[in-house]
This record gives sequence, structure tokens and C-alpha cells, in this order.
Amino acid sequence: MDQFEVVVIGAGVVGLAIARSAVLRGYETLVIDANLSAGMGISSRNSEVIHAGLYYPPGSQKAFHCLRGKQLLYDYCQRTGVPHERIGKLIVATSEAEEAQLDAIAKRAQASGVTGADALVQMTPAQVQLLEPAITCTAALMSPSTGIVDSHALMTQMMTDAEANGAVFAFGTRIDQINPGPPHHLSGVSVGEPFELAAKHLVVAAGLHSTSLARNAQLPVPDAYWLKGNYFVLNQRGPFRHLIYPVPVPGGLGVHVTLDMGGGTRFGPDTQPIDVEEYEVDATRQPDFEAAIRRYWPGLPAKALHPGYAGIRPKLRTGDGAAADFMLHGPGDLGVAGLGVLHGIESPGLTASLSLAEAACDAVLSG
Repeated sequence: MDQFEVVVIGAGVVGLAIARSAVLRGYETLVIDANLSAGMGISSRNSEVIHAGLYYPPGSQKAFHCLRGKQLLYDYCQRTGVPHERIGKLIVATSEAEEAQLDAIAKRAQASGVTGADALVQMTPAQVQLLEPAITCTAALMSPSTGIVDSHALMTQMMTDAEANGAVFAFGTRIDQINPGPPHHLSGVSVGEPFELAAKHLVVAAGLHSTSLARNAQLPVPDAYWLKGNYFVLNQRGPFRHLIYPVPVPGGLGVHVTLDMGGGTRFGPDTQPIDVEEYEVDATRQPDFEAAIRRYWPGLPAKALHPGYAGIRPKLRTGDGAAADFMLHGPGDLGVAGLGVLHGIESPGLTASLSLAEAACDAVLSG
């Protein structure tokens, strides 16, 4: 039976970042993914936003890894030439009640460490009009450190770095069973053939499927569920130069405006509970999108939206039903040396990826 020092299950942005971190620390590393290439799951189906760390409870894992990950990601993109832009984001209120939510966002962001040059700036409607003439609002916050990144180029660069330092990738490889060790034994099917292998250190970063893999291995798991998010795209050149977000809504950040590196404009996501992994855009939701967008962009042209793509978030909740934090179950949590499982890595997982990778490697490779 083949044995590796480190096996990473999942070649999304977090799994790639973990593999890169492991090989840079000198570990022989194998990355396994059921898809035929890297980043074909939830990592390629998001808003491609580099988040500033505005919405998460101070002291939470999401707040910590978003803030640290943001800086690591900007530095990495600058150093490697991955296309990105620190474009800035406006969070807009369209009523007095929403203005109160802006105040709460500003206080939470400051408490989490979004300060100095990254601090939020309060803006009047007139100031917003100078930046984004198409936007109607009663008040707004500007986040100067929010940005966008080409997520596919980012993942390609991470994979290139990992391979250049000795990482091996096994695509088309499905893990059916994990038997915790150490060594940890894995079995499944690779390109149609059954296989078994062993790992001294194992990190499960399988996105939507981390929790089911852990449950099948009789490891403790959180209460997890999936939310699908639909995106619609603008069929013409948009008027925006910044990202535009409404105040958050229950379950998400609302239907917001994001821009891709080519200047295309897209809107989303909404939130739709699902039980089956499927990525077809629900076109019946377009009228709801149009109504949400026109609250802050009244000039949205008729018939200007068409279905874009959909993503799925692996969500976690606490016993009372509240949204839960990122979870990295390491050797201390699991009572198993050299084993780590990442649960609920949704937004801001792209932003946090390099920071999460450091934390996962620190926990698993030393435990």
C-alpha cells in the first residue's frame, strides 16, 4: 500500500493553499480530488471578492482568517502576478432602518480590526453620487480594502507553486472511506479503478463533502446544510466602478453588484436551501433579483439580466439555529494525531484561504 507524508482531500482554493503550504514546509504531499481538474466545485462558483472582514463577529475564526487572509492574498497576487484589483466596495442603505444597520457594520468592523487605511468611510448620498451616479441611497459606507481576484488564475498559480515544490495531484479520484490512524487509511476509486493508500498526516478540505466524509469515518461533525446561490449577469456594459452591496439580509449579504476582471457585471447571490448538489440557475428568481437591484439601482434596464451561474455554500449552525463559525477540527479536537477536517468553509473562504492553510498545517503537521 502506498503511503504519503501528507494527503489533502480537495483541490479547491483552500485545499490548494494547504498543499502549497505543506510542500513549502518540506512534506511529501498528495492532493486528491474527485473532479478532473482543480477548482471545479464551489471555489469557481462565487463572487471572486477579496473581502475586507466587515461582517463577522470580532474574535471569530471568520474575522481572524479574513483579515489575515486578505493581506496574505493581496501580497501573494502582487508577487505572483495573479490578476486582482483593490476596487473598493460601497455598502448602501435605502431607508432609515438600514442606516442603523450601517452603523452596526461600522462598529463591528472596527472591533474586528478593520482600521487605519482599511477603515470604513461614512458617505452621504451626494458623495456616493460622485463615485457611482447610477446609485440611489440614503447613506453608505465605503470599504477601501475590498477587492476582486481572478479565482481561476489564483488556483492555477497555487497549483503551479505546489507542483513546482513536489506536490502530486490525483484527479478523478473519489474517496469512499477514511479509517483514522495514524497512519490514516483511505480507499475509493481512481479513474474507474479501486485503490487504497495511507497517510501519516491527512487534511480533509473537501468543501461540500467534508462533513459527510468525517461522519462516515465516525468523527464528530457539526450541524451542516447547503445553501444555493444564483447569479445573474448584465447583458451590457454596466455603469459601476466599485462593488455595490445592500445591507445584509437574513442568510446572506443580499443581491449585490460584483465586477469581474474583464469588467463584466453580475448580481447575486440569493439564498436557496437545497439537499442535492446541482448548479443550474433558477431562472424563475429573476423578478426577485430585479426588484432587489432596483432598490439601489432604479435605472436597471428592462430585460437586462440573464442567468449566469450558481454556487453552493456549506453552512453550519449552532444548537439554537444561529449561523456558526468556520470549524477546523484538528488532532486535539478529534483525538487523532495528524488529522484535520475543515467544515463550513464558505464565504470568506476564498479570501481566507492562505490563512486557513497556515492554520491547518500548523495544527495537523505538528499533531
